[in-house]
Formats: sequence, structure tokens, C-alpha cells
Amino acid sequence: MGFGFNILFVFIIIPLTVLLLLCWLLTKKKIFYKILGAIWLAIFGLAFISLTFQFLTKKKELKKKDYYGHYIINRDYFPGKQADWQYDNFRFEIKENDSIYFYVTDKQRILKTYRGTVMTSQPYRSERLIINMDDTTHHIMASNPTTYRSAWSFYLVFYSPKFNNVYFKKGEWKLIDK
Repeated sequence: MGFGFNILFVFIIIPLTVLLLLCWLLTKKKIFYKILGAIWLAIFGLAFISLTFQFLTKKKELKKKDYYGHYIINRDYFPGKQADWQYDNFRFEIKENDSIYFYVTDKQRILKTYRGTVMTSQPYRSERLIINMDDTTHHIMASNPTTYRSAWSFYLVFYSPKFNNVYFKKGEWKLIDK
């Protein structure tokens, strides 16, 4: 807990607990016991709620193995014709042997594959993805992605000089129902 809670605990809660215990022991009135129980129940309740909230909102810490998988265009951010077209034309996968395959597609059919390797760096607790493409590369894969994390998942954003930001999320490609 924080500094303020420690001050509150040492200078208010502990003396109040001792005072209520003494009053209860000397008078044997249940009201002091009930007040003491309510105070400590509230403290434990707040601590439980705080820890639960912290667990539910803490950002996911990524490891290298979390990046392995298939990635598709995330059409949720900017839905429309452009996102649908990008979804049908670009996807990639990162394999466990640290290779990346970027596919230029026409829906199900793969037209061209760009190969490269991946590694991660760990400037903080969560690892960041670094992509090294072979000599010829696609404009989307020209720079490393920015990783955005939430409590349960993450997505990658690549900068493209033609499309600006291109959003990818983990998932399997499926034909769009129109």
C-alpha cells in the first residue's frame, strides 16, 4: 500500500483498534466488538477490491513467445472499405523459429511473400518486437511496430508511408461476410 495508507494505519487504525479492544474488554458491550469488526472488515474489503482492480487493469507483460502466431488487419479501429481492402491484402505470421512471413494476398491467394527474422528487446518489463526483413521488403514492414497492450491482449501498429498507421491483431484470416 502507499505512504498515506501507512500513516493512516499506524496513527489512526492501530490506536483505534487498541482503544476499541480495551473498551470491549472493560465494559463487555457488544457495540465495541461490532465497530471493531466493521472497521477491519472494511479494511480487508477495500484491500481485496484494490488488488482485484489492479489485477484486472494491469497491462499484459509480453514475452517473445507471446508474439508467435498469425496476424491480420484489425478492422475494429477504422472500419470501412479501406480496412476491408487491407484485411484482404495483407497479413503475416511469426513462427517459433523466429522467422516472419509477410504475405501480400488477394483474399485467400498469396501473391507474394516477404521473409525476415524477429527478435525482442526488453527495455522495460514487457519485451518489444524487432523485425529484420531481408533485402527487399514491403513498405509496411520497413520499420519496427509499436506495441499497444491492454490487460488481456495486445496489437501491433506499423507505420506505412502509403497508409500511415496499419493495425494488426492476432487472429486467423477468414473471408469477410458482406
